Amino acid sequence: MSFILNIETSTTLCSVSISKNNELLALKQIDNGYSHAENLHIFINELLIQTNLKPTQLSAVAVSKGPGSYTGLRIGVSAAKGLCYALNIPLISINTLQIMANSIVNKMQTNFYCPMLDARRMEVYTAIYDCNLNTIHPTQALIVDELSIESYKKYTAICFFGNGMPKCKNILNTLPNASFIEDIKPSAQNMVNLSYHKYKMNTFENIAYFEPFYLKDFLITTK
Repeated sequence: MSFILNIETSTTLCSVSISKNNELLALKQIDNGYSHAENLHIFINELLIQTNLKPTQLSAVAVSKGPGSYTGLRIGVSAAKGLCYALNIPLISINTLQIMANSIVNKMQTNFYCPMLDARRMEVYTAIYDCNLNTIHPTQALIVDELSIESYKKYTAICFFGNGMPKCKNILNTLPNASFIEDIKPSAQNMVNLSYHKYKMNTFENIAYFEPFYLKDFLITTK
């Protein structure tokens, strides 16, 4: 029996869940801007109380590794690494875009799934998955324009979603094979089966050296 703590902080949604094997036991989340530092540890403690679990009963901690918000990812990964180190349990990382795709594979029947996270201006973090969540195109930072979407025409039917999709929708709408789903954000409830699979396969990260998958260098700019 395995109890896994799942942490998702890559967007404005601060989300935490606890799962037992492949089953969601409890979920706590809030979408209130980037308030992860204030809420994350409170949510973890509340879920442990709700499920009557002690920290020492956790089998592993899974964290959304990115891409996404630099600050959000840093907070989530730091919390996950700290817990794993203190409890001497393994760390599991899951691609944020795969978490998003996992949330709709049973809701939307199509051949390919293309999550998009806003990366400012007309750029998005994106990847392509099939209905079994196999990676068809790896994670990339893409500037969406008429030229860059040419490659999407080869996919017979593809669904676009995520907070980066709306700003690109007018361009993507020119594709004859495109469909869209609104209001999809990565959530810890959609990490459960992914983290359990990695746990069974012993696919763990090195706690000392693991870093979030920022995809792009963090830059400080002035207004």
